[in-house]
This record gives sequence, C-alpha cells and structure tokens, in this order.
Amino acid sequence: MASGNPDGLHKVACFLGSAIGAITVTGSMAAYLKLAGLIKSGYDLPMKNQLNRPLMAGNAAAFAALMGSASHGVGLSAVCGTAVLTALLGWNITNSIGSADMPVAITVLNSYSGWALCAEGFMLNNPMLTIVGSLIGSSGAILSYIMCKAMNRSLGNVIFGSYAELGGQQAKVEGTHTESSATEVSEMLAQSKEVIIVPGYGLAVAQAQYPLSQLVQTMRDSNINVRFGIHPVAGRMPGQLNVLLAEANIPYDIVLELEEINDDMSETDVTLVIGANDIVNSSAVEDPNSPIAGMPVLEVWKAATCVVMKRSLAAGYADLENPLFFKKNTLMLFGNAKNTVEELATLTKQHLED
Repeated sequence: MASGNPDGLHKVACFLGSAIGAITVTGSMAAYLKLAGLIKSGYDLPMKNQLNRPLMAGNAAAFAALMGSASHGVGLSAVCGTAVLTALLGWNITNSIGSADMPVAITVLNSYSGWALCAEGFMLNNPMLTIVGSLIGSSGAILSYIMCKAMNRSLGNVIFGSYAELGGQQAKVEGTHTESSATEVSEMLAQSKEVIIVPGYGLAVAQAQYPLSQLVQTMRDSNINVRFGIHPVAGRMPGQLNVLLAEANIPYDIVLELEEINDDMSETDVTLVIGANDIVNSSAVEDPNSPIAGMPVLEVWKAATCVVMKRSLAAGYADLENPLFFKKNTLMLFGNAKNTVEELATLTKQHLED
C-alpha cells in the first residue's frame, strides 16, 4: 500500500470494518433496550418494512464509489456514508427481531464484532487483530447456529423475521389458573419419588441457585430422584443455567439436556419450573398455528403435577400466553424465586424429618 493511496484490499477492509462495526453498535443498542424491557414497540424507523433493500442498495453504491475512485474525498464520503446507512440497517433489523430471538441476535452481533475486528486487522496490517477477530467471529457464528438448531429456526428467519410473522391464527388461551403455596408444594416434593426441575432466566435473576442446591440435597438425602432439565436456550445464553448450577455445587450428572430428559416427564411425580416461560410453552406442541409451533420445549405438563414458580402470569420474551399455566395439573406458585426456594427448602426438610 503506497502512502496515502490504499490498494483494493485495504479499501475493502476499511469498508467492511466500518459497515459491520456500525451494524454491531446500533444493533447492540437495540438488543440491550429490548432485553432490558425499555422498548417493546415504537422507536421504529419510518416505513421500516421497506427500508432494508434501499439501505443495502445505498451501501452497494458507496462500495462502488470507494472502489472506483482514487479521490480521498470520495473515499471518505463513501466510508462515512456506509457507516450511517449500516447503522440505520443494524437498528432496523435488530429492533424488528422478536424478543424471544434476542439471545440469538446477541450471538450474531457478537460474531459481527469479531468480523469487524478482523477487517480492521487487515486494514491496519495487524495480524493479532485479524486472528482475534476471526476467532470471535467464527465462535459467535457457531454459537448462533447451535441456538437456531435448538429452537428449530433458521438464522435467516431469526434475523429477518419475528415470531409474530410465523404462525396463523392462534388458539385462544382460556381457563383459570390454580394458585398454590410453599407449604402445599413442599408436602408434594417430600412425598415424591421422581422430581424434575426446569430452571429459567428467573432463577438467574433472583440468584436462587444456592437455596435450590440445599433443596436438591435435602431431597436426594431422602432418596428422592431429582434431576434437572435444561433447554439449550434457557436464560439468555447457552450454558448459562449449567454454569449457575455448577456454581451452587449441584452434581453435573443430574443436569440433563432437553433431549435426554423429555421422555421421562410422563413418569415424573412433580416438575418444578423456576422462572421459565417460553421454553415450557405447551402451545409449541399443541397448537399448529402458534407462532412458536415446532420449537422444541420441555414438556413439563406431562408429569403428574407441574408447579410453575413465577412472579406473575406475565408472558415471556416471546410475548405469548402460555396455556401451561391453565392446565388442570398445573399449580402456580407466585413470588420471588430466591425467597420461595428458601422457604421450600426449609419446609421440605421439615416434612422429610417428621
């Protein structure tokens, strides 16, 4: 590369670094705001459904201008122009992604950041940036593929569609829920032989894994077979719940993946769902017109009794009602997960010692 006159490779690297970096910045902002619950609707760009193609066309024109001109002014304008256009594109695409798909969107954005860094490495002739960027980009892409496969979705469908666009007319969720108490649930746990616990993001937020470890140990000491069912996208990232349970010294051999434990639900006395919603939504299996139809879920409703611990009946990040809450064998146990699990651990121990 001659001084002040970049060659083709460096022009391409500069363009890609600016474009991918801008998408990552605004996309990450949109993802944060959605995950934090600060935006659910609104903040949409005008005519957002018709914007993606013109923005892509504008980027193509900027790239052509950069590659076809030796003028520094034209090159600078092209790079700045693509940064603005891709920033708008990043916001528009990410803001349109369904909230339940945000974990996948995050891994995709993480991958983007790696490829942007890789491009900057080429531009600056810095092998370290190129190597690190390629590792981040490829690992993010692999993780995105794993999560999409677990959700029975294609990556293109996640990025360019939303759950609301996937299904037809949903079955109406009707019925009344049955509320329970820690005393009643602890009695059921003490009398059970087979228990499966399904943790979700609510467990992580409340930091309830430590009292949960005490509850599990109490039941295992009384020869109650306790196991965990982990959905691949439970929480916000794959493996998040596995790490939290490991931190609380819960034996790893009783922590099983969805495919390993789903068939055992029908032979289980009690399934205890802690802070999970979309990953146990029965409409994925029972309603072919559900927006999440076909998504693998933990079929906790097949147990003799299903206890769902939540703060309220509010929908999860997919913003879909969950028929599980209204099934005859489902008991709702409302409250803070940590406080409720602590109470369950104390009461269950008392029942087992009596």
